[in-house]
Amino acid sequence: MEKTVTREMSLNEVLSLDKGTARVFMDFGMTCLGCPFSMMESVEQACAAHGADPDEVVDQLNAYLAEQEN
Repeated sequence: MEKTVTREMSLNEVLSLDKGTARVFMDFGMTCLGCPFSMMESVEQACAAHGADPDEVVDQLNAYLAEQEN
């Protein structure tokens, strides 16, 4: 089953697809993954708060997930 991340997904939804996605978030400076509020934020909202390009983050998350499926 193919897993795909979108900008609208919450961080919690992304992490529930694969816990390894946490590393991608952390690589973009999003180290607040343990904060309950951050789990409800969308990828786009988290990127805005951390000055990251949401398209780049989504691309990296989807690349990571694609690697895990191989």
